[in-house]
Amino acid sequence: MKSNVLSRYRVMAYITAVWLLVFTVAIIAKYGFDAGDTMVISQIHGVLFIIYVIFAFDLGSKAKWPFGKLLWVLAAGCIPVASFFVEPKITREARALITDSPQAVAKA
Repeated sequence: MKSNVLSRYRVMAYITAVWLLVFTVAIIAKYGFDAGDTMVISQIHGVLFIIYVIFAFDLGSKAKWPFGKLLWVLAAGCIPVASFFVEPKITREARALITDSPQAVAKA
């Protein structure tokens, strides 16, 4: 697995997590305080989440994750702040599988 696969996933995990928090705040403002509209924020988050799902599937297929683990990672993208806890764990696990890192080259 190449390091850019993990990098793409990490970037999208953080971007999606931040937009999910923004979307959550917008939903609370809209329904809790009858203020604001969520249409633009929800559309941006939707597009970003689709990209996140594609990159998570890419990482999962290259890392040969079982389907349950992939679902766990995808669910983390749906729960506010969960990605901030799941992404570092996934990164630690995936770094061991990167073939273009100096550690992997030294072992070969």
